[in-house]
Amino acid sequence: MTEHAERFDDSLPEPAGTLLRDVREGLLRSPKQLPSKYFYDRRGSELFEQISRLPEYYLTRAERALLEKHANAIVGPLAPASLVELGAGSAEKTRILIEAMLAGRSRATYVPIDVSEEFLDATAAALAARYDGLDVVPVVADISEPLDLPRLLPVPALFAFLGSTIGNFEELGAVALLSYVRTAMRAGDRFLLGFDLVKDAGRLHDAYNDAAGVTAEFNRNVLHVVNRELGADFDVSAFEHVAFYHAGARRIEMHLQATRPMRVQVPGVGAVTFRNGERLMTEISGKYDEQSVGRLLSAAGLAIERWLTDGDFALVLAAPGVTDDRIR
Repeated sequence: MTEHAERFDDSLPEPAGTLLRDVREGLLRSPKQLPSKYFYDRRGSELFEQISRLPEYYLTRAERALLEKHANAIVGPLAPASLVELGAGSAEKTRILIEAMLAGRSRATYVPIDVSEEFLDATAAALAARYDGLDVVPVVADISEPLDLPRLLPVPALFAFLGSTIGNFEELGAVALLSYVRTAMRAGDRFLLGFDLVKDAGRLHDAYNDAAGVTAEFNRNVLHVVNRELGADFDVSAFEHVAFYHAGARRIEMHLQATRPMRVQVPGVGAVTFRNGERLMTEISGKYDEQSVGRLLSAAGLAIERWLTDGDFALVLAAPGVTDDRIR
């Protein structure tokens, strides 16, 4: 689950053709999978908001507390004129950084990047109305592609990618995303990221298997999305939520597991069969320590400048560094 994918419209960010391509590719793979970004229609977003308030789901509270504690120390020395946020969503926690920026200058620019134009426009309007000195320049884009930023972006800039959303990417995809940001950075810019940390497997398990069953409903919502958007006939009730910590890969994996053999019709894909007990992967969520974060950043030409943690979660301020090609 990703902290910055909150949406409150009924539309999906990608056009139907992109959804069909992603679903076709995922269902024809072995093992089968679906991209986690399709959790977040209106219902999925409402469910995620509930998840973020659950006692088991510590990530939102931990990151917010770190931002509140360290925002001035992060922003002060850099004195950024711009804040560029990947996967901005509602920018709820980002307001902590915006307020720290505006405490040190009369005007600042905020560039939220997200795939949903309608959602970005709503976020931009809300922020512009709240902060007199803030210029909001939304950019509609897929953050997994090279960044196309405003040409006259005030410098220096603070880039941000919060919520441990980087953990939703396989390692090579994460390095590619970080490399796109590194390419866009100029002298004096910095990059602030949130990372969920490796911890007791029981706590990790509980965070994705809450007692109230909200995460299970959230997981199954991706099938409702595919049914509605593509006219598929998944029997959603025939899939159960499975989430576990894969210690070897240091990540949570979320799956939907078929509870009986079935044959699903997906227009544009065809008939897709599931065996009893077969799993459909819907999300990964990587967990890190300082060494693995350093290695990941180094592969993208970045280096840790500040490591701020409460033991559960870490905020990392990264600066341009020497590229480590070992995991490219």
